[in-house]
Amino acid sequence: MKNVITVTSPLLPPLDEFVPYLEDIWEQKWLTNNGHYHRELEKALCEYLKVPYISLFTNGTLPLITALQALRITGEVVTTPYSFVATTHALWWNGIKPVFVDIDPETCNIDPEKIEAAITPKTTAIMPVHVYGKPCDTIRIQEIADKYGLKVIYDAAHAFGVEVNGESILKSGDMSTLSFHATKVYNTIEGGALVMKDEQTKKRIDYLKNFGFAGEIEVVAPGINGKMDEIRSAYGLLNLKQVDAAIAARKRVAKAYRKALRGIKGITFMDDMPGVQHNYSYFPIFIDAEKYGMTRDELYFKMKEDNVLGRRYFYPLISEFSTYRGLESATKENLPIATKIADSVICLPMHHSLDKDDIERILVQIIK
Repeated sequence: MKNVITVTSPLLPPLDEFVPYLEDIWEQKWLTNNGHYHRELEKALCEYLKVPYISLFTNGTLPLITALQALRITGEVVTTPYSFVATTHALWWNGIKPVFVDIDPETCNIDPEKIEAAITPKTTAIMPVHVYGKPCDTIRIQEIADKYGLKVIYDAAHAFGVEVNGESILKSGDMSTLSFHATKVYNTIEGGALVMKDEQTKKRIDYLKNFGFAGEIEVVAPGINGKMDEIRSAYGLLNLKQVDAAIAARKRVAKAYRKALRGIKGITFMDDMPGVQHNYSYFPIFIDAEKYGMTRDELYFKMKEDNVLGRRYFYPLISEFSTYRGLESATKENLPIATKIADSVICLPMHHSLDKDDIERILVQIIK
């Protein structure tokens, strides 16, 4: 049986380099609660990502939930149905009604031109997603937010290290959130972060992720336990040293895919965007069944039979899950482009350890 080619593979720090960190943690006996490595990783990530302030979390969902709390978002939030469920779940957990709008067919990001029609007197914020790490139209979204007095929280789970004209995409809006899950370009096994613009907001976020404690006996808000521990912080420091090489390897995979698939009838994919420093977190292809001669699902299962694991990412739409399908904005009529994209997408295997033979084996499944 052929070995399994997984859709992703975790970036792991060298074990021999990790052991001294663990020995130090064992010696210090300080496992969590804003320890040395936690502080070091926040500092290192601010420098690497070119952002002023960052707060680490134990996963990528809690920063979304906490950002909504910190900005006191209520009522309705305009968002996208084309994302991982955590985006909308964070709204639901805060008692906020998600209002879905359709996406741009070129980027798969929320379509700014559809946002205004979805705004009501109850709308307090916009929550876009940089899908596949492709930057949203942040300028247009901010114009709309300013016009209506709305906050903007970016789900930037896919956008680690992404820049536009040399500027971090994470500086857009009021806050941006990151995921450091094992499947991401940069990981801390499980983890995440919230990026903010000023020290006062950073302080409030740090209170909120630590049960609301502002001191030994003072609780200033109904917080949550979202802190990252020392072991994962140390792991993250080591991974930060090798993430550039991993992104360069991913870029080579993307180039190989594009070279082989360009011109294949019924298959389209995304090219790099001008002025953007990409992280090559995903490589989605889109199947036009009529032109390709095979449906997306037929190709997906054909690949799977050869132990090549793609992912239908994002399928189904968030708006089609039972919790949300009853919302007025969740209809297929309201989301024609998102529905079409969700029904045609496969993310090909994309990670730093794919070699030439792996890529050829993946492509032979697609190129008939």
